[in-house]
Amino acid sequence: MLAGRKSGTEAFLVKLFAVVPLVAVAAAVPLAWGWGLSWLDIGLAAAFYCVSGLGITVGFHRYFTHGSFRARRGLRIALAVAGSMAMQGPVIDWVADHRRHHAYSDRDGDPHSPWRFGTSPAALAKGFWHAHMGWLFGRDRTNPRRFAPDLLDDTDLRTIDRLFPVLTVGTLLLPALLGGLITMSWWGALTAFFWAGLVRVAVLHHVTWSVNSLCHLIGERPFEARDRSANFWPLAIASFGESWHNSHHADPTGARHGVGRGQLDISARLIWMFEKFRWASHVRWPRPERLARKLKAA
Repeated sequence: MLAGRKSGTEAFLVKLFAVVPLVAVAAAVPLAWGWGLSWLDIGLAAAFYCVSGLGITVGFHRYFTHGSFRARRGLRIALAVAGSMAMQGPVIDWVADHRRHHAYSDRDGDPHSPWRFGTSPAALAKGFWHAHMGWLFGRDRTNPRRFAPDLLDDTDLRTIDRLFPVLTVGTLLLPALLGGLITMSWWGALTAFFWAGLVRVAVLHHVTWSVNSLCHLIGERPFEARDRSANFWPLAIASFGESWHNSHHADPTGARHGVGRGQLDISARLIWMFEKFRWASHVRWPRPERLARKLKAA
């Protein structure tokens, strides 16, 4: 069985987590004009963006979903907590959804393919919305026992999965706490909550969702893949290397997605650092001969 049904509470929380930060982004420009934007707000937003974003790319995606490396217990727990702070769902559900995506990429069963409704302009517009965030609002829930049994059997991950609501509160209130303590003012707490909490989460959401939508619609496809995944360079930095998506789908377990010259992949560099510190081992770096076999003929 591919999927079950979300409970009413789960469906409501998904909508809440997706919509509230988005409303903050809509308010960001006029509020920035009125309030100004302090360097502290920018610094806190950048720091929390990196921690939670790399928790998704290195932790939820390359490690937990694809097993691109092995991690010591402390690193495994830290990556699960950091990824949960992105407010993209509990770790087990996130991994189950993404493994299902790879199993059925751009075919029936893929939870978020932009090609789901056809290839006409109207169908692709509808498909873009579905792949970007519309799929989150459905009642479909990927079966974790089928797609993530290893995570369900991990006591640490089950605990972190259950603590997702607590980590959600923490990812929003911790910037406010730091902003308030550093400035010694309620105003500093409020602006940090807005910029480093709500706006940061919303920006990270839409960068991640753009990999699901844009990176299956437009970009370069130098490698053979079973789907329409594409490399979309404008998102490379903001996504920490995830937008080298065609390269990733050609070699899903590879720890580095930016395999070409000049293809910046910040997530891969962090994994390299983990390996040097011996926090990670058995890293699956891309093999040139494998990539050569996947490369399309000119």
